[in-house]
Amino acid sequence: MAGGDIAPVEPVVETPVVAEASGWDFSGQAVVYYQTRDNAVNDLFDQEASAADAGLQLRAVNKDVFAGIGAGFEVTGLSTLNLENSVVSGVMQGTGNGDIDDQTDGGWISQAYLTYGFGNTSFKLGRQELPKALSPFAFSEGWNVFKNTFDAALVVNTDLPDTTIVYAYVYGGNQSVGNVTDFNKFNDHDGIHMLTVQNKSIEGLTLTGSYYYAPNFAQATGDDAHILWGDAKYAISDYAVALQGGYIFGDAVDNHETTSFGAKVGGNFGMFDASLAYSYVGDEDMAATVTNFGGVKTPLYTQMILNQGVIENDSQYIKVAAGAKALGGKFGVAYGQRLAADNNTLDDHNPYELDVTYKTKVFNDSTTLFAGYVLTDADDNAVNNGDSQNMIRVWGRYNF
Repeated sequence: MAGGDIAPVEPVVETPVVAEASGWDFSGQAVVYYQTRDNAVNDLFDQEASAADAGLQLRAVNKDVFAGIGAGFEVTGLSTLNLENSVVSGVMQGTGNGDIDDQTDGGWISQAYLTYGFGNTSFKLGRQELPKALSPFAFSEGWNVFKNTFDAALVVNTDLPDTTIVYAYVYGGNQSVGNVTDFNKFNDHDGIHMLTVQNKSIEGLTLTGSYYYAPNFAQATGDDAHILWGDAKYAISDYAVALQGGYIFGDAVDNHETTSFGAKVGGNFGMFDASLAYSYVGDEDMAATVTNFGGVKTPLYTQMILNQGVIENDSQYIKVAAGAKALGGKFGVAYGQRLAADNNTLDDHNPYELDVTYKTKVFNDSTTLFAGYVLTDADDNAVNNGDSQNMIRVWGRYNF
């Protein structure tokens, strides 16, 4: 649920277009973001329970700088606008390490890449965004102020009919939370290799499979890690069904292999939409989780605004969602609950989450506004003394 959407639309895996020289294209966005979440000692809107950021992002892209070589650059800055001294006590994305004074104001180069293409093959090398539809375990998360990015090499080929083949070598990146100016290696000097194949030969059916290989992932022993992940989606008219599943294995995770499975059905009914999703993630030892390398979210259909810690391992989970287009935007409501878990440390408790959201575009669609309320059952969270927890999140995003 990136950004709180009940039914987010994932980017389609396509070969980047290599265009004729057209000069530099400049764009950007300005964002304001506020969140408050109560706990055992603080109420909603208390300074100690709240976080905020304001940000500015500027980008420049040229698809043909010289001899068919393109380039893209993006710089990003964050500031609390001094709100930490009166309104909030935290940040959504920090720009440093240490206390709040070290995290409030700063900037970084969020994208810097070169592109080149010939025939049906394209190359993209450098710091860049990766979409979840292309890379389900190393993707740029859109729910926070700004997306996380990756230091990677990307190759896309479409020579085979109705088939897209993608190879990525992911060296490192920043995180969607924490210090976003800090780009770290994911696997020391070995990086992570990914191969994705997507086929659309049958009308309405999209089949996608990904394989990740992390050599020497366990640096102390030199052991490798592997991830297999598959996704099948079939859409006809206003209805769709989807299946997903994966397997995390290898000597690097020792005897903690993780098997996962998910299913989703949904449809559109005029101004309304509805869906039902289920996920299963095994491994009661909770060693290998179904989690994004570059953030905190999962690729599971049951992902909601806050529930990743519940569904990423040792969990059977169900999610019911509905949306309605009204008042110039879209209202969404989703309810999720864990059905079962094997790990005894969770005391057989099955927490729930309720999300209520509204999203709209204003000023000729240049500005997106979002408001969301989340109720979570925190009985297995000692931070809140076993009480349910409320969260309110609002943001505005102006694109230019």
